[in-house]
Amino acid sequence: MKLYNMNLSNFATKCRIAIYDKGINVEMAPVPGGDSHSPEYLKINPFGKVPALEADGVTIAESEVINEYLEEKFPTPPLLPKSPEARARVRIMTRFHDLYLEPPIRALFPQMNPKTRDNNVVNEKLTEINNRLDQLDKMLPDSGFACGDFTLADCALAPTMFFAVNLLGMFGAKPPLEGRAKLTKWWTHVQTRPSVKKGLGEMTEALAAMRGGR
Repeated sequence: MKLYNMNLSNFATKCRIAIYDKGINVEMAPVPGGDSHSPEYLKINPFGKVPALEADGVTIAESEVINEYLEEKFPTPPLLPKSPEARARVRIMTRFHDLYLEPPIRALFPQMNPKTRDNNVVNEKLTEINNRLDQLDKMLPDSGFACGDFTLADCALAPTMFFAVNLLGMFGAKPPLEGRAKLTKWWTHVQTRPSVKKGLGEMTEALAAMRGGR
């Protein structure tokens, strides 16, 4: 199997964490052409998004689909609970991440340069992000991982929280953990998982390299 990957991508990191946690032998391949919209990569994944997984003659796009595939293909150790109700809870959390928490954070990426920044967009997105973080704080348990045991929910949330913790301060936002006790406890705990520590470490190195190349 081969994962087309960028280490700074939170969605690619979501898949790498699942791969590391399961101990699967997957080749981490750079994106052909160095850009997700390069002609070479669009032949592999017409969506033009990272990551994409080549497995058994099939190319699988979309990080959550990839992780669900890996869970079905390699069920041990499990990253989904046994009961339908508990699985639904994990999927609610991953869907919350993909549809509600991550998009407003991503919308800030084009606003990083203060010289070209649209403050109206920034303020709008920061308000939305704070609302979503408040919602997440309410959804999380008082301790432990996002849904009890370590699951696909933690794989999804951890890389995006990395961006929240490391980038929101650039926009004058309050620290994302401030006043959110359950989110703070989860963030501290999830980083003790070796697979998460490895994935976030790769993101840290990639972020440092990006900043150093400016």
